[in-house]
Amino acid sequence: MGEVVETSSTTSTIPTRTPEILMESRAQPQVSVPPMQTQYNSPSLSRKPLLLSLEPPSNGAIVKAISRTPNFLTPLGSPLRRAIQLTRLDPQDAWLPITESRNGNAYYAAFHTLCSGIGIQALVLPVSFTILGWSWGIISLTVAFVWQLYTLWLLVNLHESTETGLRYSRYLQLFSVTFGEKMGKLLAIFPIMYLSGGTCVALIIIGGSTMKLFYEIVCGHDCTRTHLTTVEWYLVFTSAAVVLSQLPNLNSIAGVSLIGAITAIGYCTIMWLVAVTEGRLDGVSYDPIREDSNTAMIFSILNAFGIIAFAFRGHNLTLEIQATMPSSEKNPSRIPMWRGIKVAYLIIAMCLFPLAIGGYWAYGHKIPANGGMLTAIYQYHGRDTSQFVLALTSLFVIINAVSSFQIYGMPMFDDMESKYTKRMHKPLPWWLRSVSRAMFGYGCFFVAVAIPFLGSLAGLIGGVAVPVTFAYPCFMWLKIKKPQKYTAIWWLNWVLGVSGVILSVLLIAAGIYVVIDTGIQVSFFKP
Repeated sequence: MGEVVETSSTTSTIPTRTPEILMESRAQPQVSVPPMQTQYNSPSLSRKPLLLSLEPPSNGAIVKAISRTPNFLTPLGSPLRRAIQLTRLDPQDAWLPITESRNGNAYYAAFHTLCSGIGIQALVLPVSFTILGWSWGIISLTVAFVWQLYTLWLLVNLHESTETGLRYSRYLQLFSVTFGEKMGKLLAIFPIMYLSGGTCVALIIIGGSTMKLFYEIVCGHDCTRTHLTTVEWYLVFTSAAVVLSQLPNLNSIAGVSLIGAITAIGYCTIMWLVAVTEGRLDGVSYDPIREDSNTAMIFSILNAFGIIAFAFRGHNLTLEIQATMPSSEKNPSRIPMWRGIKVAYLIIAMCLFPLAIGGYWAYGHKIPANGGMLTAIYQYHGRDTSQFVLALTSLFVIINAVSSFQIYGMPMFDDMESKYTKRMHKPLPWWLRSVSRAMFGYGCFFVAVAIPFLGSLAGLIGGVAVPVTFAYPCFMWLKIKKPQKYTAIWWLNWVLGVSGVILSVLLIAAGIYVVIDTGIQVSFFKP
C-alpha cells in the first residue's frame, strides 16, 4: 500500500476583465487552495498550489485559459511543473498499522533501528572468527558493516520520489514497483516474510529457553520440583508477546523499541565485559580451524561469512519505519530517518565489534558454536560470576526478545490486515485485530514447538534472505535513479549488487552442504 499520485488536467477560464479589475486582482490575488489535508494524512512531497500569474495583457486582449499540464508531460528539471501535482493518501494506508500514524521522528527511528539491528544473532559473531582468524574476521565484519550501512542509505533515499510524490512505505512495495509484481512474488516475498515471521519463531525459542534459565538462576534448587517444561516456557513467552502486540501501530511501540534497544545494549555490554574481565581461558588458540578437505574448508569459510552477514538484518523494516514519519517538500522524511540511523548504527558498532573481538579473545576456539556468547557465559563463568549478573543478563535477553517480536511482527500484522481492508473497504475492527494478532503469535508458537530444529536450517534459509540487505537496494537504485553509465556510483552499485547475489548463492550452497554433511536431528514436537 502507499500514497497514490493523482494528476489532473483541468481548464480554468478567467472571464473578461477591465484594466481596473485587473489592477484590483493584482492587489488582492486569488489563491488556489488545495483540498484541506493535515500532515498526518498528506505525507506527499508536493503540496504547493498552482501558481497563477495574473499579469494584464499588453493589448487588453481576453485571457482565454490557463491549463494544468499533466505530470507525464513535465520535464524533470521543472519544479514549477512538479508542483502542479495533486496527491491524496490511499484510504487503506490510514487503516493499516504501519502507516496509520505519521507522527514519527528521528528518535523513534533510532529506537526502532536499534531494537531490530541488535539481536541474538550478534552473539555468535565470535564463532565466525574461529574460521576466519583475527585479520580476516575483523576485515569481513568491517566490510559487512559498511556495505549494509550504504544499502540502508539507498533505501532511505528511495523511500519517496520527488518526481511523483509517491512514498514507498513497504520494502515489498518498492521492489514490486521497481521490477514488477511477478518478480516481487518470485524473489522478494519469501525472504521478507522469513525475516519477519521466521525471526518471531526464533525469538520464541530463544526467549522461552532463556525464561527457563532465568527461573532456575533466581529460584535455585528450592523450586526445581515445580519447574515448567520447555514448551510451557515457550507458551509463557508467547502469551507475553501476544499481549504486547495489541498496541495498534508502529509508532505506538516506540517506547517498547526503546526498552528493547536498552536491554540489547545491556546484555551485549555485560557479556563482553564479563568475558574480558574474567580473562582468557586456559589453552585458548587463535589459529583458524582447518577442515580435512578443501571442499569442507570452502564451505566452512562461507558459513563464517553467512554468520557475519546475517548479523546485519533489519533492512526489511527500514522503509516501514520511515513510513511513520511526516514528509513535505521542504522537510522530507529521509533527513530525520538518516539522522536516527546514524546514531543507531554508531551504537550498534559499539556493541557488535567489542562483542566479536572480546568474545574471540577470551574463548578462541572454545566459543560454543550453538548459542555463542550466551552459552559461553553460563558454561565457563556460571560459578565464578555473580548470580545477579547472570540473572540480569538473562532478563535483558528476555525483554529484548519480547520487544523485538513486536517490531518484526508488525509487517506481518500489516499484511494480514491489508487483505481485510482490500476486500471489505473498511478498517479492521479492534476485536478482529486482537484475534488476528493472537493467532499469529500462537501460530509462531506452534511452529517453534513443531519444528525445534529450525535453527539448524538458519544458514540455508539465511542465504535466501541475504539479498534483501546486500543486493536488492543496489539494483533498485540503478533501476529507479538511472545513474549515468560507467560513473563511480554506477560501478559501485553493480559490483555490490552482483556480489550480494553471488554471496547469497554460495551461502545457500554451503547451507545445503552442511545439512547433507552433518545431518539434522529431526525431532518434531520435541523442543
